[in-house]
Amino acid sequence: MLLTFAPVLFAATLTAQGVFSNKTQTVLEKVIQDYPNHFYNIKGELISQATQTARYRSTLQLPGSASSTITLSTANASASGWTCTVLETGNFETAKSRYAEIYAQLSNSIITSGNQKTFILSGQYETPAEDRKSTHVVFSLLPGVGDMKNLKVDLFLHEEEKVWKILLSVQDKDAREQAQGAMTAN
Repeated sequence: MLLTFAPVLFAATLTAQGVFSNKTQTVLEKVIQDYPNHFYNIKGELISQATQTARYRSTLQLPGSASSTITLSTANASASGWTCTVLETGNFETAKSRYAEIYAQLSNSIITSGNQKTFILSGQYETPAEDRKSTHVVFSLLPGVGDMKNLKVDLFLHEEEKVWKILLSVQDKDAREQAQGAMTAN
C-alpha cells in the first residue's frame, strides 16, 4: 500500500518545493509578461509625478522586499521600468549572500511571455567585493526577439551611505546596450 502512494507523495513534494520555479522567478515572470503593456496591469497607486515621469507603486513585489515601483516616461512611451528594492542592510556579507541567492534563482530560468513564447534568462555572475561599492549583472532574454529584444533585467548591489542595497529591475535597454547585447558591468 505504501509503495502505491510513494509516486503521488513524491510528486506532491516536488510541487510543494517548486523544483522548476521559485517565488522570485514567478514574480519576475509576471512582471516580464506585462512589459509589452508598459506594466499597465501591475501598476498601483500614483506615488509622484514630475514633468516627464510618473512613479507608481507596483502590485507585484518579491517576497520580503522593501518596495516595488513602476516608472513611466511621458516623453517617451517606450521608456518604462519596474524596480524592486529587494534588501537594504548595513552588513555587506548579508547583502552579498542575498545577491548570490537571487542570481542563482534567476540565472538560466525559463520565462514564458504573455504570448506563450519561452525564453531563458541569461546573465554573467560577478562576485561582489566590498571595496568596489557596486556590482551589476544584466540579464537578457534568449532568444532576444520581438517585444522582448529590448528588455533587460538588472540585478544591482551597491553601497549608499553605509547601507548595502539590492535592486532588481525590468526595463528597456538603452541604444548602446541594444547594439552590444548582454553585458556585465561593475
